[in-house]
Amino acid sequence: MAEAAVHTAEVQDIEHIARIQVDTWRAAYADLLGEDVLAGLDADEIGRVWAMTIDQGQATVHVATEGPWVVGFCAAGPAPEEETADAKGDLPEDAATVGLIATLLVEPRWGRRGHGGRLLATAAAGLKAAGGTRGVVWVPENDDVSVAFYERAGWERDGMVRTLDAGGRLLREVRLTGDLDLRLT
Repeated sequence: MAEAAVHTAEVQDIEHIARIQVDTWRAAYADLLGEDVLAGLDADEIGRVWAMTIDQGQATVHVATEGPWVVGFCAAGPAPEEETADAKGDLPEDAATVGLIATLLVEPRWGRRGHGGRLLATAAAGLKAAGGTRGVVWVPENDDVSVAFYERAGWERDGMVRTLDAGGRLLREVRLTGDLDLRLT
């Protein structure tokens, strides 16, 4: 394997981030998202959103590389209240120090090479350095690979489920939470 690394995203990474999101969603979520949603993905528009995220600092975006190739990315930052609340809308005592893994994607052809773990570990370390005490992530309920990935890192389902409208198709997501001192196995 060529040298693998993770760095904070820069402007020149935006095109790669958008491509990875489009390609990964089309490959990994074909059964979860409707064809209209997948066909309507616009890499240029997605790139503009990521450029704004990187520029405005809403989250820190990390990029995984293998040799000269950008192979994955992760966005993490403080969790908005609605991401940490329980079913009644009540906030946990540590709500102010919870971090959110908003997105973590590795292009399928680069999977199973440790890139996801490196991205999650880097994001968790950044959240912890910023005062975070734990992290949360929402993943599609039927995405067994992603759920297992976070469970291997020591995160657990906390019982929260939400349903999103994905282009006329309902998408159930489960929330996992865990310590920012990861136990990647």
